[in-house]
Order: sequence, then C-alpha cells, then structure tokens
Amino acid sequence: MSRVLSFSTDKEFAKLLDVLIDKSGYKNRSLFLRDASLYFAEITQKGDLTTMKNTESIEGTLVIYYQHGVESKLTDLRHSHSVSITSYHHNCLTGSHTCVDTMQISGEVGSLKNAIGILRNTQDIDRVVFVSAPMRESGCC
Repeated sequence: MSRVLSFSTDKEFAKLLDVLIDKSGYKNRSLFLRDASLYFAEITQKGDLTTMKNTESIEGTLVIYYQHGVESKLTDLRHSHSVSITSYHHNCLTGSHTCVDTMQISGEVGSLKNAIGILRNTQDIDRVVFVSAPMRESGCC
C-alpha cells in the first residue's frame, strides 16, 4: 500500500531535482527519491568499501572491463578461496572492443579489496567496479 510523503523546497532545488531525475532516466520523482534515500541511508550506515571493516561480510556485483589476454587473472580470482563467486558472465562489447565480465561475489571486505586491488593493477584491465548489494532484514531470498 502506497503512502504519500511530502516536503517543501525552494524553486532552485526543485529545478535541480527535476534535472537530476531526467538525467538519471527515472520517470517520476517518487521512484528517484525512494532509491536516492535508500542509497544514501545505506552509504551512511554501512559506508563504502573503502571505509568498511576488513572483517565485515559483503556481497554484490563485480564488473571488470578488460582486453583479451588477462583471462587467466580472472580465472585465478574465480578459483581462489578468498571470495565466493556464485555467478559469472562474460560478454564482448563490439562497439568499444572491450570484454566485460560480471561476477556475483561475496566475502570479507578485506579479501574483496585485495582482489580488486590486484585486478586494478593488472595490465590490460581497464576498469573494475564493485556495486554492493542493498542490505535488508528480510525479503525475497
């Protein structure tokens, strides 16, 4: 069941908000504000990967953009026991001549930071991004 929440703002902020909503691809303010609020709350409570305790457990998606020839480094990560990879997907992006792998990954923050550091310092790996999963007390899984 939906509930209406409202707040007041000045015209300048309202215009900026509409620009942000439009640029982000959201179709309405409610969904944008919902997601922005949840993201802000999670970052405020949990922090990002760089500020989390190394012993904390985390899960999310690791995205790796790279050139052919570094697949063995990705295989090493997938077969290491420092993190758990539950799903792995490879795709060739023909327009940018780049490979991209996505991994659903979980483990301790310290192990994940170490793996990301190794990947980022590997020649021909262009970009490594980790997106943490939203943390809920209950839900679908």
